[in-house]
Amino acid sequence: AKPALPGGFDYARTAWFESVGAVGYAFAAPTIEGHADPNSIVQWYRRTIEDIRQAIAARIRAALPGEVGEIALALITGERGGITTETNNAFKNSGLFHILSISGLHMVIAAGAVFYSVRLMLAAVPRFALTMPIKKIAAALGIISAVAYLAISGGQFATVRSALMIFIIFGSMLLDRPALALRNVALAAFLILAIYPESLLDAGFQMSFAAVTALIASHEWLSRLFDRSRKPSPVMHVVIFFGEIIASTLIASAAVAPFAAYNFHQSQQYAVLANMIAIPICNLIVMPAALIAMVLMPFGLQWIGLVPMGWGIEGMTWCANKVGALPGAVGHLPAIPELAFVLMIVGGMWFLLWRTRIRLLGVALFIAGLLIAPWMPRPDILIGQKGLLVAVRDASGKLSAAPGKSTKYDLERWLEYDGDSRSGKDAKTGDAFSCDAVGCIAHVKGATVAVARHPASVTDDCLNADVLILDLPKPEGCAVPRAV
Repeated sequence: AKPALPGGFDYARTAWFESVGAVGYAFAAPTIEGHADPNSIVQWYRRTIEDIRQAIAARIRAALPGEVGEIALALITGERGGITTETNNAFKNSGLFHILSISGLHMVIAAGAVFYSVRLMLAAVPRFALTMPIKKIAAALGIISAVAYLAISGGQFATVRSALMIFIIFGSMLLDRPALALRNVALAAFLILAIYPESLLDAGFQMSFAAVTALIASHEWLSRLFDRSRKPSPVMHVVIFFGEIIASTLIASAAVAPFAAYNFHQSQQYAVLANMIAIPICNLIVMPAALIAMVLMPFGLQWIGLVPMGWGIEGMTWCANKVGALPGAVGHLPAIPELAFVLMIVGGMWFLLWRTRIRLLGVALFIAGLLIAPWMPRPDILIGQKGLLVAVRDASGKLSAAPGKSTKYDLERWLEYDGDSRSGKDAKTGDAFSCDAVGCIAHVKGATVAVARHPASVTDDCLNADVLILDLPKPEGCAVPRAV
């Protein structure tokens, strides 16, 4: 499908970069005739990995039936097809959707758990601790665990990006270099763009690196601000733990806000509250239990990890449903001009990358972008593909779509672009139109807009309309100066 409006999401572009040549559907279920003989090592590898993924999926579903098992499957193998639309929307509205997609959070917990576990076990043996580079050994095993997680997760782009970051962080440990440094973020971005240059325009790439850059820059600043030499008390440990969750959520949310406004026209107002509840559950229960389940799965004991993992998933789902249903949980933002978007991004990068007072210039650029943001021109008439969907701006400034057969998806994208929270059904009342059996008429800023649905109305519309919308060639002698 073509974009619903200029600058909108382009399915054809995405499909081209994913090497998808065509889409379609069948009238009957496919019949599996058996595996083809692999003609190359790559084909053998892909088939083997997919067989492993299917075996993992079968065991997860056996231990955790229902949607809880489907969410566990999404967190382990990246397969999200079994999660209902209602649950996806709840996680989106609460600001927890990043948990359902295998990304840096999951990769850090999985590989980090291996790193700390191996290092702890080796440090417990004095001979190993005194004679072996246990930190580097743990880092190497962390890389191996990240590679394994990447393989069974299906190798989606967001997972590849996260795995690459893990490789660089652990690799810096192997080379005795600082792990959390902005140069590592720049190196990861360079490598990804060298391999997948099209990802520069991908919203996931932009938001991921914006959040990571802001978090590491803030970490460097806060490390200089607070004294880490003194050991905190147990109570302070708890305060610091939740304080870091709040701080990281606020910092990441602020960093990705311009991208969310520009690409999705939404904001989650209670993301901090939801993450305060769900992130500890994910960090302390869900992902460690998933790691235990994967370690025990070859022995048929995966239920030992999957059962507590299911409890944690139920807790996260409860949080997503409750927070996502709160009044005003989702804010709807109108589209912003590209100039405003660029100013906010440049201003944010300038503020994060500089360390002297000159960084304050970035704040000025960001504020300038905020001031320009509301001045996005709005079209008075929107016409969908083939002219089946037509919407005009009524006296209140809201879009009103003409009744009749039309594309619901396009209308909902137009409403998102407008920052309008109404559903497509609510906007398709046709209040701004006067319709009969052969067409519709609307008046927009003193101009008459005619939508011809039958040849019988074309002659009259040519005489009286200022804008004529046709799904057939314009007749000769039609006096309308603007016909679509």
